[in-house]
Amino acid sequence: MAIRPDSPHVSAWRPPVPGITEVFHAHFVDHAYPSHTHDVWTLLIVDDGAIRFDLDRHQHGALRPSVTLLPPHVPHDGRSATRHGFRKRVLYLDTSVLGAEVTGAAVDQPNLPDQPLRRRIHQLHQALARPGDGFEADSRLAFILERLNLHLRRPAPARGQPSADGIAVRLRELLDARTTEGVTLREAAELLHAHPTHLVRAFTRTYGLPPHSYLTGRRIELARRLLLTGQRPAEVAAAAGFYDQSHLTRHFKRHLGVSPARYPTLPAPRRAAVDDRRRQLP
Repeated sequence: MAIRPDSPHVSAWRPPVPGITEVFHAHFVDHAYPSHTHDVWTLLIVDDGAIRFDLDRHQHGALRPSVTLLPPHVPHDGRSATRHGFRKRVLYLDTSVLGAEVTGAAVDQPNLPDQPLRRRIHQLHQALARPGDGFEADSRLAFILERLNLHLRRPAPARGQPSADGIAVRLRELLDARTTEGVTLREAAELLHAHPTHLVRAFTRTYGLPPHSYLTGRRIELARRLLLTGQRPAEVAAAAGFYDQSHLTRHFKRHLGVSPARYPTLPAPRRAAVDDRRRQLP
């Protein structure tokens, strides 16, 4: 049943992405949040309407062009600033990925007029809505955290990172070895002793596509080989590292223009022989 424009609606889930404790999408018309706190960070974008809120006894507003970041353990409330209500998308981020030591900076400036950051958050929400695209979401979160830290922290002294070409080759070798089971960006960074965003930038600069796209392509190649042996798409999805058959189908069609079920066909010589026999029938 379609949702009426004035009907409240909420959806929430916990994605398998380290650092994100919850994804929360909501449309509210007249709901008002009482003063409360969270033990995690609240990263909020408004898609429609506007929100008024008090943070640490100071009044603020969340508008569509900006990004709002509310720190853990600091009281805040929330209510619509328009009679039509508001639509918002929220990511709750664990303090393991954004430390509580920058709480003061967030209290001083909870609204960030940063369009590139807002676009990256929107893209992350899109990835989180697609089951199986965790590695892409992981990568997008790393760049969001990097940009948030630019707002919240003083620039840190530059530390040496492995050379771009060398670290890209090592990451490619890791992805080749872990094509089916996969790897999180955080795990790859720890194994290769590099910052997550440096890994993604180095790989993209060296090979011309981001690591999550490379990994998907490797899985598609494996799926093609398995399909040609006669395995069913559901079996192939699991064997090639996809979340499920629909996840395989979505990426397979994007890469090859057909679904996995329609991909295996008779080789051309065998088709010709079959056609010849049919023509010879009385």
